Amino acid sequence: MILGQAQTTTFKLNLLQGLVNFNTGSPYTYKIALYNAVSTINSETTAYTTQDEITGTGYVAGGKVLAPTIGSDPSNNTAYVTFANVTWSPANFTAAGALIYNSTTNASVAVLNFGGEKRATTTFTIEFPAATSTTAVIRIN
Repeated sequence: MILGQAQTTTFKLNLLQGLVNFNTGSPYTYKIALYNAVSTINSETTAYTTQDEITGTGYVAGGKVLAPTIGSDPSNNTAYVTFANVTWSPANFTAAGALIYNSTTNASVAVLNFGGEKRATTTFTIEFPAATSTTAVIRIN
């Protein structure tokens, strides 16, 4: 379902300042929020916003908590993070994209583009790519 993604500039800056931690037991909680229009959220989005956030059966503003998986591939000089799939059920809404953000600070992390509006009438699932250096949703090399 994810056809495009981009790390936000805020995430890159926070990474360099030591304000990102995806480890288990981290003081930060990461969430994913769904949006009607990907034009509202982009790589320059600095923080979670309610503007154009979806509404509908089964969706609560702010989205859902994410379960990160981090790793590295020294042979490819790459560190990465991806997340467990997220499901809303019941679900009766339409979404065009999503924002991954640090809900502790509201700082943006990444924007996901679904490649158009995706309609759900029973269940809505975001299937994240595998945790590898070539497929994870966030890769740094």
